[in-house]
Amino acid sequence: MSQAENYNAIYIRNMEIDDIAPVYHLGEDIFTSDLYPYLYRTWDEWEVIGLYNTDPEYCLVAEIDEQLAGFVLGTIINKATWTYGYIIWLGVNPNFQRRGVGDKLVDKLVERMIEDGVRFMLVDTDPANTPAVKFFTRKGFGNTRQHIFLSMNLSKHEYYGRLIAYEREKAERAAYKRSRRRPSTKTSEVVSEAATKVMASDAPLPLEDNPDISPIS
Repeated sequence: MSQAENYNAIYIRNMEIDDIAPVYHLGEDIFTSDLYPYLYRTWDEWEVIGLYNTDPEYCLVAEIDEQLAGFVLGTIINKATWTYGYIIWLGVNPNFQRRGVGDKLVDKLVERMIEDGVRFMLVDTDPANTPAVKFFTRKGFGNTRQHIFLSMNLSKHEYYGRLIAYEREKAERAAYKRSRRRPSTKTSEVVSEAATKVMASDAPLPLEDNPDISPIS
């Protein structure tokens, strides 16, 4: 089959509610922590659900032979003098790469945004995602800018250490209080023995053994 035939075999349609889970899981397979850590951190099911709820007309999927081949999720940003189109996510199933899936998804999304008055398109990606950078450059995107992301491991922060120590001490105090409230077996035995003695001492003596009571003749 020729490349043109492969390209024409791609079917682009609106994402539907039944596509949410497959799109999310495809994104999990694509945006992995080892390849694209920033994309991995920001990709979750709420990204898909949120965009589907707010911008369904800019959420598209591609199918080949009734299989999910890719997806694109976008939105529109309205400013005072400009209306921006923003491609937030683009993913292509590894089984269908190099078949024009990404091209058709972006082309369809751009057409829709032009119809809706968009005159400026934005897209961003992980700088390490070289294939994506080359792809969008080929599609006509330019004026590249890199955004620096900084991170901090909070488990090494001094307050984190103090908080963990406080929670540990609180748990130990709670366990100690519970042990103080729990009566011991020995105490129960002493109480039981004392109660028995009291009951025995309170029992009336037989008449013949009680000097203060004379038998009735």
